[in-house]
Amino acid sequence: MKFRRVHVLLPVFLLIFLVVYDLYFKQYSNKFIPPPPFVRKVNSKQTIVLVWSEIFGQHHELQSCAALFNFSDCQITTDRKVYSKAHGLLIHHRDIRNDLSNLPSMVRPPFQKWVWMNFESPSNSQRIPGINNLFNLTMNYRLDANISIHETVVPKQEDDLYIIPKKSQLVCWIVSNWNPAHERVKFYNLLKEHINITVFGRVTKYLTNQEYVSTVSSCKFYLSFENSKHKDYITEKLYKPLDLGTVPVVLGPPREQYENIVPGDAFIHVEDFLSPKELASCLHFLDENETEYHRYFECKRHFKVKYVNFPIEHACRACDYLKKHSDEYSSFDNLNQWYWG
Repeated sequence: MKFRRVHVLLPVFLLIFLVVYDLYFKQYSNKFIPPPPFVRKVNSKQTIVLVWSEIFGQHHELQSCAALFNFSDCQITTDRKVYSKAHGLLIHHRDIRNDLSNLPSMVRPPFQKWVWMNFESPSNSQRIPGINNLFNLTMNYRLDANISIHETVVPKQEDDLYIIPKKSQLVCWIVSNWNPAHERVKFYNLLKEHINITVFGRVTKYLTNQEYVSTVSSCKFYLSFENSKHKDYITEKLYKPLDLGTVPVVLGPPREQYENIVPGDAFIHVEDFLSPKELASCLHFLDENETEYHRYFECKRHFKVKYVNFPIEHACRACDYLKKHSDEYSSFDNLNQWYWG
């Protein structure tokens, strides 16, 4: 009897439930229901480079690597909160304290690579105890660095007729770091005995940027003397005069190292001559023989100087290297021997 009563009432309860359910959703179905919180998806393909400290203590804008250099999936940041996720740390040598107290104290993730970045010569870079076996990769002007970065010359899209700027001075030299002990100063003192050299900078007159451009362009020859002689150490002292339409007279590493990055007929090397007097005689000859002088500008028809975009290009190139070598284990042992010898 009870079973029959339940059997009869069950359809009634089911009908009541359906009516109430239908009325409820008709009343509330048009009300706004907030979506679940948005969670940004992390791009697993993205390579993160953490610039550990402001380079030379200065703030630099870190633009997009894709827009500037066509390097995709690169995230360049100075946000130390991403340390545990960063694929690479870019650490500038000149900003490392002697006691290493401003380097990361956290455990290094096994996938993370530390990149030693330095563009000063060994003579102007302090040895810091404790960094000899600290880094995985090197970023430097040297061609045998893991990530080699320096100005260079690149082909023009089309050859053109290069017009040599008008000349009003024979030999010029702009020098701010005047040190009588430097080889370049010693060579200058010998060379000036045989040819007139106009000098600007610390010992005479400093030039503004605009004055620098017009002055260098007006010189037939420019003394592109490096402050020290080291493997592959070739700086803007070569590239800027080359770009501004003068003939660089270089003092630095051997000629073959210059020819690795610029055409050999675009400059004069002091080591091509037995003495400063012989070099002076060559410069006098070229001054008096226009056709021979103009040969040094033949390469200007085909090539142009490409400058480095410091420091964003360095960070982006680090990212590109890390992407291309993501599956490789890297360690750099004996940095002191490699760089300082």
